[in-house]
Amino acid sequence: MDYQIQNLKEFRLPQNFRGKPGWYVQLWWLVQSTLFGLSPQFMYAWRRWLLKTFGATVGQKVLIRPTARITYPWKVQIGDYSWIGDDVVLYSLGDIAIGNNVVISQRSYLCAASHDYNSPSFDIFAKPVRIEDEVWLATNVFVAPGVTIGKGAVVGACSSVFRSLPSMMICTGCPAQPLRRREKQTVVLTSH
Repeated sequence: MDYQIQNLKEFRLPQNFRGKPGWYVQLWWLVQSTLFGLSPQFMYAWRRWLLKTFGATVGQKVLIRPTARITYPWKVQIGDYSWIGDDVVLYSLGDIAIGNNVVISQRSYLCAASHDYNSPSFDIFAKPVRIEDEVWLATNVFVAPGVTIGKGAVVGACSSVFRSLPSMMICTGCPAQPLRRREKQTVVLTSH
C-alpha cells in the first residue's frame, strides 16, 4: 500500500513569521555575506554595528567572528562581553537570547525553529532559545528550539541539547545530561 505522509506542496509560511518583509531579509543576507562575512577578524565593532543596524540587541564588547551566521538579527539579543565563535549559526527564526559573559564556541548551532513532522504540510514553528549568563557551549554543540541553558552551565563538545539544562552544571552527551557541578571561583570585580 502506497501512501503519502508528507506533502510539501501544502507548506505555507505563517504570516509575518520572519518579522520583516522579504526584501529586508534578502538585504540582510547580502550584507551578511559581504560586509559582515568578509570583514577582517579584528573588526568586532563593525560587526556589532551591522547587527544593531538590522535590529539585533548587542551588548558591550561582544566578539562575533566574521564566519558566524545569524538568520534574522532582529530576533537576537546578545549580552555584554559574550563571544560568538567561528562558524556558529544562530538560526533565529524564533528569538535567541544570549546572556552576559557567554562563550558560544566554533561550529555550534542554536536552532529556534523546527517543523511538525506529524503535519502533512510540515508546518513550521518557532520556540525561543535562551542561553543565560556565564554559559560555555564548547565546540559543535547543537541547541534545540525551546531550550534554556541555566547560568554558568558548561556544555561539552559535540553535545546535543534537546531539553533545558540546569545552572552551574557540566553537561555532555547526546542528549546532553548534567554530570557534575561546576566549581565556583571567586572573581574580584574592579572598576577601570
